[in-house]
Amino acid sequence: MASPSHLLVLVSLLLCGTILVATSGKVYTKVCDAERFAELGLNMSAFPYCDASLPYADRVRDLIGWMTVEEKVGNLGDYSRGAPRVGLPPYKWWSEALHGISNKGPSTLFDDLDSKPAGNHSGRAAVYNGTVFANVINSAATFNETLWKSIGQAVSTEARAMYNLGKGGLTYWSPNINVVRDPRWGRALETPGEDPFVVGRYAVNFVRGMQDIPGHDADNAGDPFSRPIKTSACCKHYAAYDVDDWHNHTRFTFDARVTERDMVETFLRPFKMCVRDGDVSSVMCSYNRVNGIPACADARLLSGTIRGDWQLHGYIVSDCDAVQVMTDNATWLNFTGVESSAASLKAGLDLDCGESWIKQNGKQLKDFLTEYGMAAVSQGKMRESDIDNALKNQYMTLMRLGYFDNIPQYASLNETDICTDEHKSLAVDGARQGMVLLKNDDNLLPLDPKKIRAVAVHGPHALAPEKVMDGDYTGPPCRYVTPRQGISKDVKISHHANMTIYFGGINLHIEKEGNDREDLLLPKNQTEEIMHFAAASPNPIVLVILSGGGIDISFAQNHPKIGAILWAGYPGSEGGNAIADVIFGRYNPGGRLPLTWFKNKYIYQIPMTSMDLRPVPKLGYPGRTYKFYDGPEVLYPFGYGLSYTKYLYETCTNGTAVMLPTDGRHCKGLSYKPSVATTPACPAINVDGHACTETVNFNVSVTNGGDRGGANVVLVYTVPPPEVAQAPIKQVAAFRRVFVPAWSTASVPFTLNVCKAFGIVERTAYTVVPSGVSMVLIENGDSSVSFPVKIDFSV
Repeated sequence: MASPSHLLVLVSLLLCGTILVATSGKVYTKVCDAERFAELGLNMSAFPYCDASLPYADRVRDLIGWMTVEEKVGNLGDYSRGAPRVGLPPYKWWSEALHGISNKGPSTLFDDLDSKPAGNHSGRAAVYNGTVFANVINSAATFNETLWKSIGQAVSTEARAMYNLGKGGLTYWSPNINVVRDPRWGRALETPGEDPFVVGRYAVNFVRGMQDIPGHDADNAGDPFSRPIKTSACCKHYAAYDVDDWHNHTRFTFDARVTERDMVETFLRPFKMCVRDGDVSSVMCSYNRVNGIPACADARLLSGTIRGDWQLHGYIVSDCDAVQVMTDNATWLNFTGVESSAASLKAGLDLDCGESWIKQNGKQLKDFLTEYGMAAVSQGKMRESDIDNALKNQYMTLMRLGYFDNIPQYASLNETDICTDEHKSLAVDGARQGMVLLKNDDNLLPLDPKKIRAVAVHGPHALAPEKVMDGDYTGPPCRYVTPRQGISKDVKISHHANMTIYFGGINLHIEKEGNDREDLLLPKNQTEEIMHFAAASPNPIVLVILSGGGIDISFAQNHPKIGAILWAGYPGSEGGNAIADVIFGRYNPGGRLPLTWFKNKYIYQIPMTSMDLRPVPKLGYPGRTYKFYDGPEVLYPFGYGLSYTKYLYETCTNGTAVMLPTDGRHCKGLSYKPSVATTPACPAINVDGHACTETVNFNVSVTNGGDRGGANVVLVYTVPPPEVAQAPIKQVAAFRRVFVPAWSTASVPFTLNVCKAFGIVERTAYTVVPSGVSMVLIENGDSSVSFPVKIDFSV
């Protein structure tokens, strides 16, 4: 029997979870600390899993070998119990870092400002705040891959500092990389928008910012299963998840009926990029079913695709309570808790997120795998070897994170590395870069504070509380600047001013996790107020919109007394400063919309539950996203955004031809429009069966024709041959954000891989390169250029 002091240590470790604290009160930053083992009454040298000279795989095998089956089952949930008997402490896996360290989930422990000094409830120093960056939809609007990676790096630095202080974990279930298929989806603010390629590039860059350690990045990995990582990111929610709660269709019961073509082309593409190009260490499966099967129990989606086809180097986790949802909500196959747990584990799930940190009626809730795992084993529905495999994926990830040994270059990070001036500067710069100017009649903006000494400020978001500016999945911000505060630094605010700025939009009561939108309109009272202030003002007014998803503001776009419209998204804690910088001309807006802003009539054209991306003529469905929508004119298209200057595009490329060798491989069929009389002998080749080394190279000259320097987003699309049936109208193949000084020209080089840029997904779900003439299109609101690319095959 263990001594009382020994038991006290174990209780302390169980209560602290992620934080390695012993009876001495010391916060340890690694499991394999001889002093920590000694406090447990153990000799660390007796456990090979703490021998840093051994390969990770050998150490993990040893660790699991020490554990009883009961101890193993106790580590299948997000509140892992550890095995204190052999020196393994509990660990809380659930942390969030969507656009800054979040206090959502049990792992991250910010101190309470209202209870100083007693608010220091954990660790060696009090931490009351973290940097809150603009929401992901804002960051996506920058089309700036360097920014995306920099934000990931800043967030992971604050995460490691929190871990060192005993206030956080190392595993973060971010980013959200679901494509925004429908404009009503409540979680659009969390995502990088509607284009699968752009979403995938965001995922790759943010993940690398969170995970990569200099000298050990994903491009120079060596053994990827042993590559050390700074923090662990998680791409979610896999797959075809984008219905939260619409007309009684909830994410817990929704069955996404998706064609294989749409899965490959849209729903899986960002995840494939995240795993293959970003080398993410975790993927989260979603609540919904996909073609009848719960995503977290679909062996083809999990073991077959993520781990088999894409070669995930990490673990697969369920969305929180997704296994329980199979039993209690979706009632899939009338499975019991035991059967749902066994089915998920065998399908490839490694970790079950539950809400075990919550107490209900005085009882701690549990995840399903921990709750029912032993019964599943005893009933012969779950093998101990399956549990071992799940634990191997978990602990290999924790080994790479330095949870057992620490990572020396991050060991000194502490409270001084949180809310730094550098991070706050990055937050305001990111918010500025994501601002999108939607209207600017007669160059109303920017305002000159030397000429306009006062403005009237109105609207519900002028004094926006944190949850309006910061959005969801946040912690307490370093500081918080409202729009009114930002404006007041430049001019006097007066109700008698001749210039009016109205701050409107929506908030998390209308769009958020668990809540889809009923329409695409502003609240009626706001529309009436805006019209009132526009009529009463002697000059055209400025309208600033805060929202994640698009809003039908046709009335404002067409109103002569509403001279300028600026979309600020949910710009984070520095948002007030960022908005003022754009309005008063210190920053020339260069953001572009990462999703289409539809008019409200869209909601009557297609139900949110239709998963079809392409138009369905027999049902009158117009198609979804800019790639396939063929309905009435939209309000603002994908990629739309104005500037305080004009940009002209030119390219010296008149066209090019590419010959792809088939290397003895077979040609693939292609669907052509009925009007096409003759078809090529070799219509297409399968991308997966080709070396894909051919490229198209060109330069785009971007000329700034104004007296203000600014950043311009160069969006490059490819357009498939017009004779191909049901192909995308166009699709993003590349993008670059480039700064162009006033009255200057910048030359922007592009290299397009032919297979990746010109490939389309055929109806059979093959990704193919079609023969014929495709187009490269580069466009913005002021200018566009294009050139043909003729693709043929040597058979």
